[in-house]
Amino acid sequence: MPTRRSTINEETHFWTLKLLQERPGISQRTLAKEIGMSLSGIHYCIGALAEKGWIKMGNFSKNPDKLSYAYLLTPTGVAEKAALTRRFLERKMSEYEKLRGEIEALQIETEQTHTPTLAKSGP
Repeated sequence: MPTRRSTINEETHFWTLKLLQERPGISQRTLAKEIGMSLSGIHYCIGALAEKGWIKMGNFSKNPDKLSYAYLLTPTGVAEKAALTRRFLERKMSEYEKLRGEIEALQIETEQTHTPTLAKSGP
């Protein structure tokens, strides 16, 4: 069974890879904001993904903003993103089923405890 920490890391990697694939030129600041992480946290995450060989980073030397990078998923990164997507979907479906069961139980409980009693009308 995955630990909470590994699940958080998987979700962070999933969202990071997803956004980088959709928008390769996204800034780390924007990426951090959209994922809900600190800038240093996303910087660490991107470094870890590059170290694993899941992404490549390239800068645009002709760009006046020398800090501008493009992040490209490697074939390994694309395969890992697919696996992360599958696990993410399985986890979310399980959470959905559990939540749906809780909602149904609460609805039944609410209906049972708040069923109005009919008072007899006067003469």
